[in-house]
Amino acid sequence: MTYRSLIVLLGSDERNAVRTATAIELARRFEAHLVGLAPTGIVDLPVVTDPSGSMGNLVELAWGSLRDEAAKNAAAFQQACSEAGLPSFEAVVDEADRIGSLVHHAHCSDLCIVSQAGLDAPDRRKQQRALEQMVLDCARPTLILPDAGVFRSVGSQVMIAWDDSREAARAVSDALPLLRIADGVEVINWIESKADDELAQSTRLQALQRWLMWQGVSAEIKTEVSEIPIAEAMLSRAADGQADLIVMGAYGHSRWTERLLGGATRGILGSMTVPIVMSH
Repeated sequence: MTYRSLIVLLGSDERNAVRTATAIELARRFEAHLVGLAPTGIVDLPVVTDPSGSMGNLVELAWGSLRDEAAKNAAAFQQACSEAGLPSFEAVVDEADRIGSLVHHAHCSDLCIVSQAGLDAPDRRKQQRALEQMVLDCARPTLILPDAGVFRSVGSQVMIAWDDSREAARAVSDALPLLRIADGVEVINWIESKADDELAQSTRLQALQRWLMWQGVSAEIKTEVSEIPIAEAMLSRAADGQADLIVMGAYGHSRWTERLLGGATRGILGSMTVPIVMSH
């Protein structure tokens, strides 16, 4: 298993250049085809009755502006790939909502590359909710880059957040191409107290360690007690171990017609300091 096709979400935000550079580096590392997806977004105008037809003209102007911006982003991506000497790439302009477009196009890629919502963005909360929904809806693993820093090399030191859940197992499996080429892999299982069944936890961790070995990955395993929220414990441990990538499952649940992230997953997406691979 390896990554043969990657897809990166393009935009006009200040993190677009970092996303593109990271995607190019990963595509080169895996000798993969790289798709730059430039969705137009949708025209968000009030619905009014306008017999003069001026509203129709306004909508057409708005669509034209969105198309021009998406085409500009696609052209910049193609130029960056050409200058980097990437052998296989393409840019796709899609007249659709950004997140819906990525979820759809990701069906034919192995890994999606996006960014955390910028802390200074005026619509940060809206962007963050869109990112959360994309993580839950996407059929492929998602590499999420923090809103600050440059990450040309991702996955030299990898920390796996493990709780023996279906989501965690899916994330580890999806991240195998990255794990196989990492310099170091550490599996951490957090428990709330020493009263937890450490023997059972250790047995399951050893089983995971053997499975990773069969997949060509040498990993260290560890159980740690945490008295702080899991998201904080994860980021603290990643900093202590100098991890440049976290692999974890994305947890969600339903509330009526909504799909909501679990607390730890939302906490990580809101305060992440290193790139994260998530699968749901």
